[in-house]
Amino acid sequence: MPHSFGYRARTRHMFKRGFKDHGPVKLSTYLINYRVGDIVDIKANAAQQKGMPHKFYHGRTGIVYNVTPHAVGVIVYKVVGNRYIEKRVNLRVEHIRHSKCRQEFLDRVKRNHEAHVAAKEKGERVSLKRAHALPREAHTVSVVKNAPQTMVPVPYETTI
Repeated sequence: MPHSFGYRARTRHMFKRGFKDHGPVKLSTYLINYRVGDIVDIKANAAQQKGMPHKFYHGRTGIVYNVTPHAVGVIVYKVVGNRYIEKRVNLRVEHIRHSKCRQEFLDRVKRNHEAHVAAKEKGERVSLKRAHALPREAHTVSVVKNAPQTMVPVPYETTI
């Protein structure tokens, strides 16, 4: 049972760097532009202790509401009791990255727009709604040149 309740208590594995990912922060991290309204994932980078998020926010997704030269402000929703509280967290750019949670939606919007334009040129209507994967069609399995096989478990043998 833990007896320490510090700011970074029980973060031994949470804040560690990845395999072959030790050392200083890559300079490309500082060249990424963040704008107000961007969706970002919070992932603490142990190489930079300044501007590090609390362990609760590690792995959370939020929306950028403020941008400063070295840091960004992120809005994260936290469940407290029976409600959501909007928490505003200021983090250095080493601890965030653009989220890919919306990428599939944006790709689908682009595909739907292209399909809509193509259908409009042909003068026909096309359904752009997502459809479930239908069950496979029924078929009959022939036993000609495909004799049924009886399957039995392999007996367990102890070899010493």
